[in-house]
Amino acid sequence: MKEYWGNKFKSGKKNYASWGQGRNKVVHFYTLIEFYVFYQLRKQGLSAQSISKSREIIAEELGTQYPFASSIILTDGRKILYKIDDRIINADKTKQLNFVSIIEEFCKQIDFEKNHLALRYWPLGKEKNIVVDPHHQLGQPIVKNTNILAETLYRMHKAGETPAFIASLYNVSENDVASSVEFFNKAA
Repeated sequence: MKEYWGNKFKSGKKNYASWGQGRNKVVHFYTLIEFYVFYQLRKQGLSAQSISKSREIIAEELGTQYPFASSIILTDGRKILYKIDDRIINADKTKQLNFVSIIEEFCKQIDFEKNHLALRYWPLGKEKNIVVDPHHQLGQPIVKNTNILAETLYRMHKAGETPAFIASLYNVSENDVASSVEFFNKAA
């Protein structure tokens, strides 16, 4: 993250991706989404260099400093594409149009606004109730439809409390407690 978002993906001389030092380091919500998309593209086998180049092309074409925080970024596993209206365009120098079916798997964990910018991120998928929403708890993972930090439930679990007790104390489901534990175990 430091290499790409701290150095390569900053806009001009000002770094919009993160600020602060050590434990006080803060990451912008759109940067978090871009970081997620970056790793989803890496999981598809795309190189960091090709991702970086595609990001620059899309940012220039769309006039945004957060091109990967948009619902219009696609991949077929070999190249990065972006969508404008009904056109799918290669995010390379050719800007070739594509008329192929594209799987938008990585977008399934992100809710988007009408302007195509990321609104919420569901790190365990939308079937689980853990959500990262910049409008709640400063973007820390919470239980859906609450302001309860997932970390609070996790820490209580780690302290030895039962899922049933935690769920009754916070008026959430035991599945919400289990999802909080799952999220923090995956993050570790």
